[in-house]
Amino acid sequence: MYSKFWPQGGLPGILHHFTETLVTFEFTTSTTPKPHSLLFIGGLGDGLATTSYMADLAKALNPTDWSLFTLNLTSSHSAWGLGHLDRDTNEIAQCLNYIKDYKAGGETKVGNANGKVVLMGHSTGSQCVMHYLSKPNPHTSLKGFDTGLEHVTRPVLDGAIMQAPVSDREAIQWVLNQGWMGRTPSEVTEIYKQIERIAKEEVSKNPDPAFDMLLPLHLTGVIGYPGNVPLSARRFLSLVSPDSPQTPGEDDLFSSDLGDEQLGRTFGMVRKQALLRHRLMVLISGADQAIPAWVDKEALLRRWREATERSREEEGGKEIWDEESGLIPGASHALSNDDQAEPRWNLVERVLRYLKGAETV
Repeated sequence: MYSKFWPQGGLPGILHHFTETLVTFEFTTSTTPKPHSLLFIGGLGDGLATTSYMADLAKALNPTDWSLFTLNLTSSHSAWGLGHLDRDTNEIAQCLNYIKDYKAGGETKVGNANGKVVLMGHSTGSQCVMHYLSKPNPHTSLKGFDTGLEHVTRPVLDGAIMQAPVSDREAIQWVLNQGWMGRTPSEVTEIYKQIERIAKEEVSKNPDPAFDMLLPLHLTGVIGYPGNVPLSARRFLSLVSPDSPQTPGEDDLFSSDLGDEQLGRTFGMVRKQALLRHRLMVLISGADQAIPAWVDKEALLRRWREATERSREEEGGKEIWDEESGLIPGASHALSNDDQAEPRWNLVERVLRYLKGAETV
């Protein structure tokens, strides 16, 4: 069975720079690069190898032709409140281009130029996967938000996996309904409304996306966000998406109340953007603490599948929703609790079968 914690002494591998300031770590015991690569993207607050079940994936992939990569983004660890999905997926594309070149042998080109590359996201990493697959290539928005940000052309993927895709908006709604850290629902809701008012007023005063402001930590830290994480007005509004479901924010991709038209702009664009050679696998944790009890997970998966395949009915082509998609029974959000050995085994086995199929595309 799979263990909860990292093995004592850690796991071996290679640290790579894919830009001057950003790195990716390859879990490997081989001195010769394996042909295929799985790049893992964590969620809000994650960074280099911080999602615990990566240890299980690394050990399971060790005897295969696949190596597992994890990476640091500019928005990793405590910087997620200052990030946005365009920048994240730009940096992911840079990392993928580096991996492909490295596996091909770099300038010598003596490696495996035909190796497969699969992208896997956990939690907000799933938002990165969907953003990567569904948006124009290269991106056309937010050019003024980051000084010097250059949109890069994203390479085609041989596969894509989303694990624990959740709605940040519905998660904050759950906090407002339940209360937080000894505060009643009405008290938390009043603080939330104050933060939303501050954020909207600031964005209205400064419509130029090159300018933003930090929200007061003494407010954001008492409605469910970490008290030591800076959160900008624009990222806050993107996450909580107060104009949803009619006009969802950039981060509002997985809420259960989004209409078919909006799902057509995300799941429905995967086929049209043609950035995925194999299929899309979506795994929802059956006991995910970040999904409110009022959300029907099975119905949500059905709607996502229908949106993904609707364009197939119009344009033809192969099915791109993977049959391994579904709930992981008993799984918590990050499968990191003491009782998660069986769900972690379930997750790893599904990923291994998926990667085997991706080798044939």
